[in-house]
Formats: sequence, structure tokens, C-alpha cells
Amino acid sequence: MKALKYFLRAVLILSLVWSCTKDNFNSIDFLSTVQAPSNVAAVYNITQDNTGLVTITPTSEGATSYDITFGDNTTQPANVKQGQSISHIYSEGNYSLIIKANGITGLITEVTQDLVISFKAPENLVVSISNDLAISKKVNVTASADFATMFEVFFGESPDEIPVTANIGETASFIYTNTGTYTIKVVAKSAAIATTEYSVDFDVTAILQPIISAPTPPAKNAADVISIFSDAYTNVSGTNYFPDWGQGNQGSSWAMFNLNGNNILQYINLSYQGIQFGSAVDASGMKFLHIDVWTPDVTGIDIYPIDGNGAGEKFVHKDLTANEWNSFDIPLTDFTNQGLPLNNVIQFKVVATNWAAGTAFIDNIYFYVSTPSAPIIAAPTPSKPASTVTSIFSDAYTNITSTEWNPGWGQTTNLTTVQISGNNTLKYDALNYTGIVLDYGNPTDLTNRNYVHFDYWTNNATSLGLKLVNTNMPNGATKESQVDLSTITIGSWVGVDIPLAEYTTNMTGITQLLFSSSSATVYIDNFYFYQQLAAAPTTAAATPSANAASVISIYSDAYTNITSTEWNPGWGQTTLLTGITLEGNNTLKYDNLNYTGIVLDYGNPTDVSAKTFVHFDYWTNNATSLGLKLVNTNMPDGASKEYEAPVSSISLGTWKSVDIPLSEYTTNLTGITQILFSSSSATVYIDNLYFY
Repeated sequence: MKALKYFLRAVLILSLVWSCTKDNFNSIDFLSTVQAPSNVAAVYNITQDNTGLVTITPTSEGATSYDITFGDNTTQPANVKQGQSISHIYSEGNYSLIIKANGITGLITEVTQDLVISFKAPENLVVSISNDLAISKKVNVTASADFATMFEVFFGESPDEIPVTANIGETASFIYTNTGTYTIKVVAKSAAIATTEYSVDFDVTAILQPIISAPTPPAKNAADVISIFSDAYTNVSGTNYFPDWGQGNQGSSWAMFNLNGNNILQYINLSYQGIQFGSAVDASGMKFLHIDVWTPDVTGIDIYPIDGNGAGEKFVHKDLTANEWNSFDIPLTDFTNQGLPLNNVIQFKVVATNWAAGTAFIDNIYFYVSTPSAPIIAAPTPSKPASTVTSIFSDAYTNITSTEWNPGWGQTTNLTTVQISGNNTLKYDALNYTGIVLDYGNPTDLTNRNYVHFDYWTNNATSLGLKLVNTNMPNGATKESQVDLSTITIGSWVGVDIPLAEYTTNMTGITQLLFSSSSATVYIDNFYFYQQLAAAPTTAAATPSANAASVISIYSDAYTNITSTEWNPGWGQTTLLTGITLEGNNTLKYDNLNYTGIVLDYGNPTDVSAKTFVHFDYWTNNATSLGLKLVNTNMPDGASKEYEAPVSSISLGTWKSVDIPLSEYTTNLTGITQILFSSSSATVYIDNLYFY
């Protein structure tokens, strides 16, 4: 029996002395990715000489060393390096060992494991032997016995084999080279000289059927696939998967094999096998034939589509790898280049290379085109903050008023709005050009935006451009300009972000937007203008102007800071804190800020009752909320103990000063011990936190 604990050793001691000058914080980002050692255990090897000498070999994934507490009257744990063993002498009895696996980062995994020491020979030996359900020709052995500590297994494949050992109650495993009957001997051992043995002849078998399904076919439009057999698509109705073509005379048979709800064709003693379609199919517009095959013993197959107009059949040969799914995507040109037309296919056939000597499981037979006729999934959902966006068309934002869509300007374009996975999407057919009129009476000022974005999907366009027009400007470059995409991607959603600096159009009053293309079908979504925010501030927060005599400073280069004993203490938050400098000014950077604490001094609370405001400067490019809580831990639970004031609106991409009247707080201000920031798991920079 093993009991498991995980814990984090304190490996970092932060000693922060706050004065006019502050040390930078060390980054602890790496702590979010490290892992504790796993699969910790110990293997016992006991001598059969009544001495109680046990060799203990600890094992795990990710440990560099182990501390082993032996569980007897030995007081000090022993340290064992990874890959080494340690020996210990026990008196007769039952013991619980504690194995602490030490990772390189200081993370520890602790396991408690039982050990039985008996000077009696093992009794009541019970052995369980089974073929593994997942790995072919693998055999698993477990054993239990009174008074036993461990057991050895001789699997009988070779006369000079080294036995596999395991602790009592655990599993010893072995993978055989060949199937067959083998004599397996199990030897149970205690600390006694005498051992107890069990032998049996056991049939080792191979797994003769798949235990996992073939890869799930990708989602496709109905027009892009002709399915003969697959649970993923609609199959040709009325198809016969075992027509009488005489193959039964060759010993062949079939079954519909169900694996976890997935239907698979099982052809037994496969010689040749036909499939009769319910109706002829025209596969001439398709590009590939797909088929999945799993077999334990068929070495290869010939794959035939069969024409219904007398052109006969042609095949492609594929070798098979045993005991795994073989997935084939065969270009249909491999058949048409042999002279086989595919406009009237009525049958399908497979022929085994080793005739009537094996079983094949077949799934997912279908013809398909590689480039879909329409998008199957919606365009990605935008993630830009709404406050930075001027949206023309998107379900993700509030769109501005547009008075005309595809107005009659002589274009060939047809416009419809379709839903893809519940998402509204513009579909332009025969797109040569099209217009969107925003509002002639109320032009849209885009001078506070620096990019235009849209997502497009097409399977036949060779060009795509976007024109911006300010009809209030005179003819020329300031009135209208167009940017064309340099490359077009076929068959997938593509996000386009064009810097507005590439346009010469006057951005103070945009009234028209025009897409142009090669008379193609183009889907458009998430069409908006936005302000691209900086990834981080490049300038420091403004220097405070409050009189130093009126200030109690928590964090600022402008003042002398009071003592703070803990920064971002481990209260279960996701927040990571680092100290950075901006233009020589120390600044706090909080990543993944859900909440964070600053402990002032529990032994010497800070009286801010004579102050009227709390001030801080923040910079963020992704926060949607921000709050500051003041806590007096000497007060009973309730309003006088703690209160949080939220920032009413968040400004993005610029330093913002916040001054909160202390009258908003219900907290008893005579003894503040904790200050907490909270946000939306965002990145937030903080400076100049003080009371005044």
C-alpha cells in the first residue's frame, strides 16, 4: 500500500529592504511550469538468510535523489541518489517506509509504502497471470502471500533469463517475442531461507483485433465527400458490404465489428471482398480515396474501384503494418492514369496479398476533395479589447451603423449572410467588387485606430483587396486608396491585419469600404478597425507631485517607503510578480493578476486615518477590472476589517493615475496591515502606491 503527498519546499527567501532605493524582484515565472516527481515507488530485494537484510531501490520520474525513512527505530532518513540502492537490516515485523522524491526545482513527492519482514516461509501464495489487453504478447503477473515481501517471475522464454522482480501486491510484466505456451514460475520470498514457488503453463497470445478506433475523419461539407463506409459521414444508401461474389467458397466470412460504438468492417480469412454500392456514384469531381485498415496478419491489399459502364477495374497496392491502423489517402489519378473512369463507380473490392490467410478490419472508405467547397467552422473569435475597436461586422463587438451593403454599383457580386457554427458570416458570390456605406451624414473618424482587420475564407479567389474611401475629400490619394493582399490562402480561415499607415486615404471621415476580388466566392467575418496596444509600457509613470510631508509611501522612488514584510505572498493566487525598471524607475509588474497581497507589518500596523486619498499609477493592455482592497487584520470580520474600491473604468495602453478618497473605504484605517490588488488575470504594471 502506498500513500502519496505533494508539497513545495521553500527554496526562495526574499529579503526586501525598502528605502529610497529598492532592489528589483527576481522573476519566478518558471514556477508555473515545473512539476513534482511522479510514479514514486521503491522495489525491495530481501535476502533469504533470516538476517532481515533488505535492499531498497527507489524509482520515479523526475527525481534527482530520495530521502528514505525506514519506518523502524532509525531516526535519521537516508539519502539515496537517483539510480542507486540502499540496504537496511530489519527485525521481524511490519513497517511503513516514507520515500521522499526530491526534484531539481525543490518540488517533493512523498510516498508511504508498506514492508513486511518475516522469518517464516511465504504461505497461501496466490498468483494471477493474464495477457495484457493493450499490448500484444505482453503478460502481467501479480502475486500475494502471507509473510512475503517480494516475488520473482521466470517467464520461461529462455533458460538463462534474469527474473523480473516486484513487491508483493504489485505487477511484474514481460513482452514475449513470439506467441505460444510457456512455463511461468513465480517465487515468493520473505526474509526466511525457505521460499514458496508456483509454476504453470500459460498461453501467450497476440492481440488479434484493434483496441482503439481508426483516426476520426475530419469534418467535411456534404458536397466534398462521397462516403462508402464511415460513421463520420452519410454513406451511400443501400450498400451491401458482403455481396455473394463467391468469396465464401474461399473460406472468407465477415462481421460488423463494434468498437466502443464505432462500426468497423471485419473480413475474416480475407481472399477478396467486394462492396456493392446502393447506387452508382460520380467520383470524377473528387481528388482522393481514403481507407483505414488494421490487421494482425494480412501483409498487403490491392484496392479496386470498379466502373459500372464496362471499363472494368484497376487497382493500387498497399503494404500493411500489423497491429496498427494503416491510413491511406490515394490520389484518384492513380486510377484514372490507368484508364479507369470514375464518373460511374458501382463497386469496390479489396484483395489480400496472402490469400485467405488473415483478417482485416476496414473503416472510413470515402472519396473526397482536399479543398472544401465552403468553411465548416466559423472564423476565430476576436480577442481585441472592445474599447480599442471600431467594428463594421462581427458578432464579437457592437457594430457601428452601416446604411448600405453591396449597393448597386454595377458589380456582379451577390451578398448573403450565412451562419457557420452559429456565427453570422458574410458570403460574397461572384465577387468582383462590393461596397459597404457607413453613413454619409456621419462619417467615421479612424484617426485613433492604426489597423484594419478582417477574416476571409475562399476556395477559388486569386486576388483580394480592401479600399477605404473618404467621399468628403477631393479626387485623389486622400479620397481613396486600396491595399491588395500579396498572397491568397485557399481552403482555410485567414486573419488579415493591415496597418492603416499603408493607406493614403484621409482617416478623419471614412464613408465607404470596398472589397474586390477575382469574381470568386469569398466569406468575410470580423471586419473591424482597432488600436494595436503596446505589449508593455516604454515610459515610466509620471513622477508624483504630492508633498512628501503629507505622504505615507508603500512603493515609489519619489518617497521613502515604509517597511513591507511580504510581497505577493502565497495565498493561492495565480499572480506572478517581478520588479522591472522603466527609464531608471522601479516598477512592479504583475502577470496573471487575479489578486495579490502586500503585507505591511503585522507587528506594527500602519495608521492612515489622517490621510484623505490613496494613490497609484497603473498601465495595462488587457485588464477589464482593477480594484484595491485595504485590510485591518486586527478588526473582526466585516466592513471594518476590509473593503475593496474598484476602478470605475479601465484605460488601456497608457499610464493612468488613480486617486481614491479614503472616505470610500469602510475599513478601520487606524491599523492597515494588508493591501490587495485584484484584476481579471491580466498583466498590470503598478507604481507610486501611497497615501496622502
